[in-house]
Amino acid sequence: MLPLTLILHIFIGSTLAGSAVIAALVTGYDTLQPILIAAAVGFVISIPLSWYVARLIMTSKR
Repeated sequence: MLPLTLILHIFIGSTLAGSAVIAALVTGYDTLQPILIAAAVGFVISIPLSWYVARLIMTSKR
């Protein structure tokens, strides 16, 4: 399940990090620190989410 989790993390992590950066820019935080924090938060949140999605995929195949 780990390889599937890592592959999913590539896509989910970039999507959540990008969405968080866009949300930070839209709300007016346009300096470096808030953008980096938003990207890091999106990346960290995607770790358990990727594991959860991989677990759902693995259980639905059986």
